[in-house]
Amino acid sequence: MHKPSLREIKKEATAHALAEAAFELARERGLDGFVVEDVVQRAGYSRRTFANHFACKEEAVAVSAISFVAFDDAEHVLDELPEESTPLDVLQQLLQTQFTAALLRKLHELVLLAERYPTLEPYILNVFRSLQRAALETLEALFAERYPPGYCHMIVGAIYGAVMPVVEGLVEVPLPGRTIAYAADAPTFEQYLDAAFGYLKRGF
Repeated sequence: MHKPSLREIKKEATAHALAEAAFELARERGLDGFVVEDVVQRAGYSRRTFANHFACKEEAVAVSAISFVAFDDAEHVLDELPEESTPLDVLQQLLQTQFTAALLRKLHELVLLAERYPTLEPYILNVFRSLQRAALETLEALFAERYPPGYCHMIVGAIYGAVMPVVEGLVEVPLPGRTIAYAADAPTFEQYLDAAFGYLKRGF
């Protein structure tokens, strides 16, 4: 897997600081309650630096979720997988690494914000797609020559399609920070993922 250079690490740290500042302001004031100048002042950067990373404050708010993804942990997990692992085995480990409690909580908060401020929604979808692309690129790098064209696209699309309704609150799966009452037999997110992968491995 790609090892980031010092320059890439610094660039990512800057984007993270700006995104976190934007998210905090959105949570405190609502999306209409602040401007880019407020973001750069809170993060300690210039407007030009902000423009180098983000097209608008909505994008910065949404990208704050990605900072919770443990990409370094993903490399460690992949190194420990048996050689006979299938694309579904690898994908399941990747999702368990990506979708931590922190990421799920942040994505849920973003979805709630988007209900009040619809202009945020396409940027949240872009963030979700970036997580999906990262998983797809990993699978294709590992399995492209061993499986038919399109196979990795199909399984990645199916699984991430199953996760999105959870983040949106459309299926009854308790998420961190969500305060509504759930049925006693509501599955955990891990159980929901296990069920989704079980369907793909055994058939529906």
